[in-house]
Amino acid sequence: MIKNKKAKWITRVVLLVGTVISLFYVPWILVKAWILPLPDTIQEQVDEAIGHGFDGMIVYVDQAGKPPEFYTGGWKDRQKRIPADPNSLFKIASISKLYAAVAATKLVKENRLSFDKTLAEYLPELKDRIENSEEITLKMMIQHRSGIPNFTDNPAYWNNEEENSKDALEFALDLPAKFKPDKGYGYSNTNYLLLRRIMDDVLGYNHNEYIKEKILVPLGLKNTFFSITEVDLDDVMSGYYVGYEEDFKANEYGMLATAEDVGDFIRALNDGSVFDEGEQEIYPYEYNHGGLVVGYQSLAEYHKDIDGVVVQFINTTDFNGYEWNLSEITINRIVKIIRKNN
Repeated sequence: MIKNKKAKWITRVVLLVGTVISLFYVPWILVKAWILPLPDTIQEQVDEAIGHGFDGMIVYVDQAGKPPEFYTGGWKDRQKRIPADPNSLFKIASISKLYAAVAATKLVKENRLSFDKTLAEYLPELKDRIENSEEITLKMMIQHRSGIPNFTDNPAYWNNEEENSKDALEFALDLPAKFKPDKGYGYSNTNYLLLRRIMDDVLGYNHNEYIKEKILVPLGLKNTFFSITEVDLDDVMSGYYVGYEEDFKANEYGMLATAEDVGDFIRALNDGSVFDEGEQEIYPYEYNHGGLVVGYQSLAEYHKDIDGVVVQFINTTDFNGYEWNLSEITINRIVKIIRKNN
């Protein structure tokens, strides 16, 4: 009995010491953001997050039966001292994968694509340049179960990101697979780069036009765009990278949208209204998503227990990912506030 008590005491001491040591490797701003008492209101939480170092922030909340709510903090444009505007356009990065996955689902229902056909069948010219291409199906690519290397993981890509993005696929070709098809999970932007190319080939025109026709127009999403060239730069929220004064607003990073448009899309995705008959049953991807590019990070979530959509835009990123961790802590606290106040 004494030995058991001693063993338990030693175990507790070891765990405590391990916890204390681990905290030295976690930025204290993350610890602080996590342990601070939960504010009473979302606006207080936004103000608190700005105090942690974010340049600017937009939060959109849509709960069923209630009018949508907008919250802002910090700057839309730091240099010009323009406050954050809830109607600003924002670069939504990988949230755009949801739109592509819905479009692919619609094309499958139209019998123009098949989730079970392989990459080699759709893009035979890449057969010998992507390992396992004859086994990788379209569904595996959409679900990040293909094993195809992520082009953004290639250090050479970042030597000149804006220029290299024009031919990003080259940074994922002729590399060993991360794992056998459907035998693991590995988030890879290359999957969706290839998916978009396949959709273009099948359609005979740019898949963005199909997304606009089948998703944006039916949902009334008039503030969603596919390129920085389609919008007035003054309508776009500035984007910042920790340690740099540069504003990354003018860089091309794909889709842009307002928080409200993203929220409306996430609502339609989760309640099924974005789909036509028979499409939701075969939809193979996620219902929530985040996005991250230089200067811009976004999270779009639906929570069934509160029947609520929460979209969070933050225009500050960094090299080590601490800003992303901080953004996740922030949105989790916002959802807790909503639950508490319901």
